[in-house]
Amino acid sequence: MKKFFVVATVCLTAVFCCGCGEKQTHKMQSVDTAMGTVIQQNIYTTDSGSKDTEEILALLSGLEEQELSRRLDTSEVWKVNDSAGWEEGSMLSSELAEILERCLNVWQQSEGAFDVTLGPVVSLWDIDGWAAGEREGSFSLPEDRLLRDALGRCGSGKIQLKDRRFFLPEGMMLDLGAVGKGIGLDRILDYLEGNEEITGAIISVGGSVLTFGEKPDESTWKVGITNPADTSANIGVLSLEGQWCISTSGDYERYVELDGVRYHHIIDPATGYPADSGVSGVTVLAKDGFLSDALSTACFILGPEKGMPLAERYGAEVLFVSRDGRVQMSEGMKKYFHKS
Repeated sequence: MKKFFVVATVCLTAVFCCGCGEKQTHKMQSVDTAMGTVIQQNIYTTDSGSKDTEEILALLSGLEEQELSRRLDTSEVWKVNDSAGWEEGSMLSSELAEILERCLNVWQQSEGAFDVTLGPVVSLWDIDGWAAGEREGSFSLPEDRLLRDALGRCGSGKIQLKDRRFFLPEGMMLDLGAVGKGIGLDRILDYLEGNEEITGAIISVGGSVLTFGEKPDESTWKVGITNPADTSANIGVLSLEGQWCISTSGDYERYVELDGVRYHHIIDPATGYPADSGVSGVTVLAKDGFLSDALSTACFILGPEKGMPLAERYGAEVLFVSRDGRVQMSEGMKKYFHKS
């Protein structure tokens, strides 16, 4: 995740009349950048002077800078990583302790496919840096020796969390990038639920989307699912009512190519290489952002055979797009998915 910065802001207001005697509903729209990704907001509110879009951006900026970033020395995760090897461990905030408890639960249930201790391996590959054009020279595969060493410094089974005291072995590093956007959705949801003037919203934090409340015309929220083979098109659309969190993981999001092979950013903890489960995209539908984000990563690594039961275990719906374009989905997802 990168330090918060704004590259563009578009604020538009539309007014909807909901009937005699009812308050007018205003539509606030913005497109900005936070947490190293694009934030798109459409918020329906009865407050004509609403600054909700600005406050949500500030919320996400604070989440990265104060809590989740492993690169910014102002964040709690950075400070935890800096304490690796301390015999007395480090005392966590209640928020981070809860996040890590949930991470460990998904790690166990996914048989290790989801692992937030992959920082050394992720840093070695640095797919994000190469994909963003931040690295100089030509991309090359990590040396086997270096990769083995990095993998040896990973593994959620090596960390300990007792109450709120956290013990991270020397050389290990937390990386919450796999759930950062989902956690952002949860914080946004808390904000929306605490604001009586907001009647509905659809907000995208990169590849994760939150729907909330309803539109003035009472139509459903529409969330497109990208076609991995043609990212300018969708393979279908989810038609949703009320509050949902939708997260997508794909090999087309951040990647580099070498000798005709695509190396993407989703690392398999079992190999230290980009996951190779035969799928190009996974979309998860759940009631909270953390879960949708964590499961989209785990299910991508596991593939349909093991990923489908994992999502079901958590009461989530899942859709897989294989490399040959086949679509597989849970029974519950069929209720919301409409093929393009």
